Amino acid sequence: MAVNYDKGSSGELLRGVKAQLISILSSQADFVLQHADSRSLVTPQGYRQIKSCRIPDEKMRDLLDHIIERGPKAAQGLLELLKDQELQETFPKLNFIKSMKRTRKQKKTSEMHEVKQLMSVARAIGQAWREVAIMALEIPSVRLEQIVADNPNCQVNQVFVALRYWKNIQGNKATATYLHSLLCQKDLALSQDVFNFLLENK
Repeated sequence: MAVNYDKGSSGELLRGVKAQLISILSSQADFVLQHADSRSLVTPQGYRQIKSCRIPDEKMRDLLDHIIERGPKAAQGLLELLKDQELQETFPKLNFIKSMKRTRKQKKTSEMHEVKQLMSVARAIGQAWREVAIMALEIPSVRLEQIVADNPNCQVNQVFVALRYWKNIQGNKATATYLHSLLCQKDLALSQDVFNFLLENK
């Protein structure tokens, strides 16, 4: 059964660069396997199965899949192994692995900023939030009823959840600038000034 990883997690990062790692590491697949085994990143049965594979690319693919499927601890262990000085010297092209942690931190910071923005919007919309959700964000009324039922005691939470729903539906289109343009439509009669923070740079 496949392991579900959160965005930005070690397993998700490894999946994203798996093809690149196979290309880099397959030239010395047995060397990598021995190092992974020495750190207990593979099970005894998994080690025997991977060891028996005679095609380097497939051996490396099976090793990566095995470790990723073992879960977050093993996946993080593999990332640490790939940053190890001996492997970095053996495979100079692995240097990009060192920057992945910084990228993950930047992504986490960006996500936190987005959450804060949406919470600020939720506080600013006010009592007319359902009208805004339907007219500007085009959220179905049935969905709004469910949101209210799931968050009965706090209007701000209701609005925040509705905004998160909108963001998930819109995907990459759901930028702060786009949200600002929707909220500042004249038909909504909302004060534009209270949403100007959406136009500010991070």
